[in-house]
Amino acid sequence: MAENSKIAWTDHTFNPWVGCQRVSQGCVHCYAETLVTGRMGRDVWGSPLKRERTKTWGSPVKFNREAEAAGVPAKVFCASLADVFEDAPGPNEWREDLWDLIQLTPWLDWLLLTKRPENIASMLPAGWGEGWSNVWLGTSVEDDRVAERVAILRAVPAYVRFLSYEPAIGPLWRPVEQPAYAPDGWIGPSLEGIHWVIAGGESGPGHRPMEVEWAQAAKDVCDEDGVAFFFKQSSGPRPETGVDVLGGIYRDFPESAPRPKPERKHP
Repeated sequence: MAENSKIAWTDHTFNPWVGCQRVSQGCVHCYAETLVTGRMGRDVWGSPLKRERTKTWGSPVKFNREAEAAGVPAKVFCASLADVFEDAPGPNEWREDLWDLIQLTPWLDWLLLTKRPENIASMLPAGWGEGWSNVWLGTSVEDDRVAERVAILRAVPAYVRFLSYEPAIGPLWRPVEQPAYAPDGWIGPSLEGIHWVIAGGESGPGHRPMEVEWAQAAKDVCDEDGVAFFFKQSSGPRPETGVDVLGGIYRDFPESAPRPKPERKHP
């Protein structure tokens, strides 16, 4: 399952397989579960035995060809309807094929976002070294109850590490009035070794509210630490609403790795 994406922080989405299971409060209103089990009617959620491999593995090759022709790397969110680092029979079998595909598509920046960063290190491919330059590793951190995910991600070598503070259902950083206890003025996870933070509220029926102060704190911490900040949306019934609640539109990205210039073909 691949497509040009409606998600504002990527160019494409690609799902090598579909299905997952809930791991924390950020999963309560999972859009992927609603889409796959509801609209698509596929029984792939819950039990690890239910994952299904997709038939669109050729799409990233097409994306790569287009990006190389344009001379501009394209971002691919993998996987929007699954978790690449879920410990499950199907994904554990198919993941090696995914690493091979990633190596075959050097003009794509692969955004691998997980709620299971504790699994990443044991699931990386041979030859990973300090990280492949076209792979960005990220973890979802919906509030300070799962803040330990940041430190786990930081310990994994990667060209780009990023956080998805979405859906923001509680504070992740808090200002403090006692600088002696927090010299940088904040209580919350350190952004050392983190290159990008995406923040946004929950959307859809029954969405949980996001306080603007939580997103503002995320932006302020990123500004202080020189980390790219992308604000996706406020909380609301529809996605991509309230993108300017912080007084402006903030949609920054980390830099992609340099690509070789395509050889000029002479007639």
